[in-house]
Amino acid sequence: MTAIKVNNSGTVVLQSSDDRPDGLLCIGEGSKNIPFEIKRFYFITGLSQAGAVRGKHAHRKISQAIFCLNGSFDLFLDDGKNTQTIQLNDPAQGILLGPLLWHTMTDFSPDCVILVVADSPYLATDYIRDYSEFKSLII
Repeated sequence: MTAIKVNNSGTVVLQSSDDRPDGLLCIGEGSKNIPFEIKRFYFITGLSQAGAVRGKHAHRKISQAIFCLNGSFDLFLDDGKNTQTIQLNDPAQGILLGPLLWHTMTDFSPDCVILVVADSPYLATDYIRDYSEFKSLII
């Protein structure tokens, strides 16, 4: 996996067992492989529309880990000073999305399935959806 260059991020490597032809088993545990207790998860599918864009926000306090379970996509990260684009295509490797880290997802393969785990239930007030507001909080 590509080295992380932005702040408030990192990599997650799950325990995996390659049992092919019978499949690949990937295991993640909260507070072990995932560096927080998992309080929420969601997944995204149906990304075959050309030009689809997901994310386009940061969080004030919530931390998440994002994985590509199938297919691939590009994850753009911006900590307010540094930017980086990482292609995710390995279900056993994910990226940590810490607080105050702008992220956008693009270039989805038609079979892409994304899983996100979070350390908090959904809280609308934690989302920063305006890039100018995000930049003002970084200073």
